[in-house]
Amino acid sequence: MQILCNLPGKRMRRTGWWASSLCGAIGAGLLLGSAGPARPESPPAAGTSIVVATEAAAGRTREPAVRAKQFMVAATNPIAAWAGYDVLAENGTAVDAMIAVQLVLNLVEPQSSGIGGGALLLVFDAKAGKLTGLDGLETAPRAADGGMFLGPDGKPVPFGAAAVGGRSVGTPGTLKLLLEAHKRWGRLPLDRLFRPAIELADKGFAVSPRLAALLTGDTAEALKRDPRARDYFFPGGQPLQAGQAVRNPDFADTLRFILSNGDGPFYLGPIGADIVAAVQGAAVNPGWLAPIDLEIYRVVERQPVCVPYRAWRVCGMAPPSAGGVGVGQILGLLEHFDMRKAGPDSAGTWHLFAEAGKLATADRDRYLADGDFVLVPSSGLVDNTYLTTRAKTMSEDRAAPVPAKPGNPPRRAGQEWSSDTSTEPSDTSHVSIVDADGSVVSLTTTIEGAFGSHLMVRGFLLNNELTEFSFLPFAGGRPVANRVEPGKRPRSSMAPTIVLDQQGRPVLVIGSPGGGRIIPYVAQAILGVLDWGLNMQQAIDLGHVVNLNGRTELEAGTPAAGLKDDLAARGHDVVVTVQDSGLQGIQIGPDGLVGGSDPRREGVAVGR
Repeated sequence: MQILCNLPGKRMRRTGWWASSLCGAIGAGLLLGSAGPARPESPPAAGTSIVVATEAAAGRTREPAVRAKQFMVAATNPIAAWAGYDVLAENGTAVDAMIAVQLVLNLVEPQSSGIGGGALLLVFDAKAGKLTGLDGLETAPRAADGGMFLGPDGKPVPFGAAAVGGRSVGTPGTLKLLLEAHKRWGRLPLDRLFRPAIELADKGFAVSPRLAALLTGDTAEALKRDPRARDYFFPGGQPLQAGQAVRNPDFADTLRFILSNGDGPFYLGPIGADIVAAVQGAAVNPGWLAPIDLEIYRVVERQPVCVPYRAWRVCGMAPPSAGGVGVGQILGLLEHFDMRKAGPDSAGTWHLFAEAGKLATADRDRYLADGDFVLVPSSGLVDNTYLTTRAKTMSEDRAAPVPAKPGNPPRRAGQEWSSDTSTEPSDTSHVSIVDADGSVVSLTTTIEGAFGSHLMVRGFLLNNELTEFSFLPFAGGRPVANRVEPGKRPRSSMAPTIVLDQQGRPVLVIGSPGGGRIIPYVAQAILGVLDWGLNMQQAIDLGHVVNLNGRTELEAGTPAAGLKDDLAARGHDVVVTVQDSGLQGIQIGPDGLVGGSDPRREGVAVGR
């Protein structure tokens, strides 16, 4: 049976469960009551197709914020968001909902995250009044060394050549992080939390427009080199189409096996053996991952980095995440200027924002890496005196030359480093959740580049996270802090963030995909809410201005593009370009919850 999905300015036919979700994805922000878009119904039969609007692949139109009283989920895919909603409606915790959401994302957004990758998690436990960070990023194999991405001539291989195949695969951490979080903060049994993904994998789900659009060009050719990926993404030799129903019984079986046996089969048993075989036997760039690397993998608890900003504390992940320090630095620098008075319509505002981005990126590239291997001056980088000194170098009228030089933060004497300017792909995912108890989750999760290593094992893709290391172990006669070392975690710009008020209560949870641009994406949205009084959706909708210590990027098709002449007159090297953030955020206040989801991707915020 077909019915019509009615959205402002458009009508589209839908058939069944996933078609309903696509209506929600395109029209997200249209409220059921005031709690979000239309929810999915029942899954389509395998082999059927669903008519979808062609514009869905390019993102949806901007819509109002979503409001709720009890709980809320904001995620990059509507099917995943509603899976989390159902868990919360059954009195599950924010972490319970997170597990359901992540496993469904593994299916419906396989190009961005999954149990073959890594994740960073911030949890605010309302009962304990405590904020905790868990690091589930991938690790380099014990056999790795600083030259693993150097060619025979001693020069770095091209990024594209390194990213595909077994060499780029790090030890996955997402599954272990999910299970560790459940031990600490879960309430519902794991079989309930795995159920949505298992049922979807068994019965079928529809391919999203964004996924279908990515199955072209060089990506398609790389995926076809792996027989399992080829058979899944190109059945009958043709790429999956938007709306096409697809099943993933291998992934369903994998989840059942984990439910019955814990994470042992993944890290010590047959699933792990298949991961190692895929990596070492890859047709392109065979890798060095070994059984021992899986066996010794551990999730690491890290003290969050919290930076005061006006009347709030902005908290993020500690290194190897650059997110907590980077977001904190941008805001800490801008606190020295009257951003509230200037407002979001002033070119001067975005000039200063770009200048702060330059300085934060310069420090990131010099100092930030895995703190278990490198003495990282995290507290010094966000020290108020240090940021005051750095802010004094920012002119309100003229852009500083690029690249900006890193600063000299307070730190213990030790090794001096050279800067790393590695490329960081943007295919990641983010989930923000608030439960009925007031606990909060901010999860950023990744397999790094689109489709990771392009290697598929038992229904999920393996990451290519190791390409986030510096390809050069030394530069200018000094080591690079983010160089490859055995067992080390690569630096990541993922920035799961929770903002606390002066009483230590959460008022905002946010994060985004977007590679190195994640840090300015998140900082900009926080400015929108805290300084300019925008609601969550309005802050997410702001046109992006990004400077990663080079050109100043203005988001095409937004008011930000209109700043080009003014910023150029101030000395910026300006480029207008498409931006691909996927911000997911929730405001928490006395009147309830206000959620927003990025129109640049396919996500929604839903709540009750």
